[in-house]
Amino acid sequence: MGRRKPKPFIEKITIEGVAAEGKAIARYNDVVVFVPFAVPGDVVDLQVTKKRKNYMEAKAVHFHQLAKNRVTPFCAHFGTCGGCKWQPLPYREQLKFKHQQVIDALTRIGKVELPDAEPILGSELTQYYRNKLEYTFSTHRWLSRDEMSDEPKDTNALGFHIPGLFDKILDIERCYLQPEPSNAIRLALKEFASEQGLEFYSQRTNTGFLRNLVIRTASTNEVMVIVVFGRNDAEAIQETMQFLDGQFGRQITSLQYIVNQKVNDTYNDLPVHLFKGRDFIFEEMEGLRFKVGPKSFYQTNSQQAYNLYKVVREFAGLTGSETVYDLYTGTGTIACFVAKLAKKVIGVEYVEEAIADAKHNAEFNNLSNTEFFAGDMKDVLNKAFIDKLGKADVIITDPPRAGMHASVIEAINYCSPDKIVYVSCNPATQARDLELLNAQYKVTRVQPVDMFPHTHHVENIVLLEKHW
Repeated sequence: MGRRKPKPFIEKITIEGVAAEGKAIARYNDVVVFVPFAVPGDVVDLQVTKKRKNYMEAKAVHFHQLAKNRVTPFCAHFGTCGGCKWQPLPYREQLKFKHQQVIDALTRIGKVELPDAEPILGSELTQYYRNKLEYTFSTHRWLSRDEMSDEPKDTNALGFHIPGLFDKILDIERCYLQPEPSNAIRLALKEFASEQGLEFYSQRTNTGFLRNLVIRTASTNEVMVIVVFGRNDAEAIQETMQFLDGQFGRQITSLQYIVNQKVNDTYNDLPVHLFKGRDFIFEEMEGLRFKVGPKSFYQTNSQQAYNLYKVVREFAGLTGSETVYDLYTGTGTIACFVAKLAKKVIGVEYVEEAIADAKHNAEFNNLSNTEFFAGDMKDVLNKAFIDKLGKADVIITDPPRAGMHASVIEAINYCSPDKIVYVSCNPATQARDLELLNAQYKVTRVQPVDMFPHTHHVENIVLLEKHW
């Protein structure tokens, strides 16, 4: 067997831009090189880690010169943790790249006539903006090179998965994503578990007692804590939950637990047990209150979600006489948010539990002009459904990253509303769908929105109006 060719080492190359997936870009002999944790203007030596015909991937092993606008990452875990990769890039520069990412996707993929996009709507909070985090317990803590040589005794961790490694967890000391008491709860629970000798979970053998910790916070200052256990040890569960209640009982609105003995970490199909408090917390905007349960979907950046909803409402331009379809309605937040300005709002969502929450939210907010239906969008939204409930004047759609199924677009074209407000977390699939709607509709407004500072992710809202 012949030796593998050594992968190239590239010296003193300048980082030129940022790619859609958050990596930086350099060019070497007309080949694109993707580099994590670098910013435009850095001059670096690169060790190539993957070589393909049309591109390469590499890691920066030495910085000869730092970009003039580079800032020092604020998190000690930067470079190891997979999140917040754009920390060295000033936030105003992040917004420029995200804005351009939207424009590039819409023009290169959508190939439809576009108006000038509105300036991207940045997030006022760039730290502690998330309302939900999920941490993982593990007996396989990620070790630095120095730690590996010292053979550490404690290999337990409570934190985040190392990118690309299912069985390695980075132990988190302080995370800047979620406000307190998130860090305090995580650190206290880990210390308690270590002192009590509670077994952390092994991702390799799928055994162990402590498996996950989920913390949800709200703009109302309510807090939900869910502990996921790997086996049903009633006594140890009771002790763990009593500890959390004793330490943080005044701060925790909803204290719950789940026993997950499956191989995978998903718990949507598992019962949730209430230990203390309510089985939900409330979010609030403009006097509307939304019930958020342990399995509920809610926009992860609460403050920026409010700004996004205001843009949706503005684009919809409701006068009180319209029938509105809210597709992929989730727990009905957008539907409830616009209901007071509409004649009727009809929400459709795949997840039955979310529809139950949507109905509760409408009832709780005294909204009598809403209806919600559960089922796969491509099966529910058809000609019979539209003929029965009446054609929409306005359709609001907020699909998952994959965009809308072709049959959904066909149904929208059949419904033929005057306006479509399309919210997307993936401008590439949004652009594809815009081209499919282009026969009847033209894009009249484009509003990028940043929901996730220090990441490459960007939301975009498009208003489509009928060709008259």
